[in-house]
Amino acid sequence: MHADVHHLLHAAEAAELHAKAGEFRLPRTSLRTRVGWTLVEVGLRLTTQGREAAAPRAAAFHPA
Repeated sequence: MHADVHHLLHAAEAAELHAKAGEFRLPRTSLRTRVGWTLVEVGLRLTTQGREAAAPRAAAFHPA
């Protein structure tokens, strides 16, 4: 296949894919909202990890 033809086919396919991808894009939210939800998620993960680390494990205790 000639290089020019290959480039034209690639450009046409890329344009089609780009147009289809536009249909599935989520609406843009503000940076403040995204950062806020990210902080909520991180806080929930830290809280969950804190409970697991603070909970005593029965299997870890070995009387001597």
